[in-house]
Amino acid sequence: QVQLVESGGGLVQAGDSLRLSCAASGLTFSRYAMGWFRQAPGKEREFVAAISISGDSTSYAGSVKGRFTISRDNAKNTVYLQMNSLKPEDTAVYYCAARLRVTSSSPRNYDFWGQGTQVTVSS
Repeated sequence: QVQLVESGGGLVQAGDSLRLSCAASGLTFSRYAMGWFRQAPGKEREFVAAISISGDSTSYAGSVKGRFTISRDNAKNTVYLQMNSLKPEDTAVYYCAARLRVTSSSPRNYDFWGQGTQVTVSS
């Protein structure tokens, strides 16, 4: 049974940093590209960042580029999202997702999802 478990969310002030983690089990982690998505109330789920199987290729949404960094540790079956200079508009539930082999910015293309972790940024 595949499980993706996010952690690290919380309530912070604008300008602060958070580091999200997503621990994967039940799959061969090194065969899966990983992505982070977020969903704010009343909005569709949107792409945040993605990382290739080896970790040598990353992509970001324009709204987070330069502030967020995605990384992975295949030995720990974990993907991370370092979020710096947080803004109130970053408030959302953040989800990690796994897709076999290649990355994608479309949530429809991902095979497995975590339950999400809430990030709230106050102004």
